[in-house]
Amino acid sequence: MSLSWLHVSILLFFISGALFAIAPFIASMLIATRAKSPALYTPYECGMDPYGSAWTKFGINYYFYALLFLAFDVDVLFLFPVATAYADGAGLVPFIKLLIFIVILLASVIFFWKKGVFTWPKRIRF
Repeated sequence: MSLSWLHVSILLFFISGALFAIAPFIASMLIATRAKSPALYTPYECGMDPYGSAWTKFGINYYFYALLFLAFDVDVLFLFPVATAYADGAGLVPFIKLLIFIVILLASVIFFWKKGVFTWPKRIRF
């Protein structure tokens, strides 16, 4: 098997890719400071000194509402590209497909509403 310029260029490409991947790690080991202060091990609190323990219990309701918002927000974001893709379609088929998607989204909202997901508790108990 003969070694052509194509093989050499592919080999040089892989070597340069590996160097580009490894060089930042080596540079950070050589350049980075070695001083370890206790401030490095404290949690970051938006530039303020942390207050209290990091093991405080939080109510899951806040995170649950955020996840629900993201889930429905992403579903609604799917409507824009679908609506633009179906704008060129002829007939009722694209409209029916989009209507089915909206009905499924509405059914999930009704399902979560009936389960009591959207009711905010008066007091959060731990």
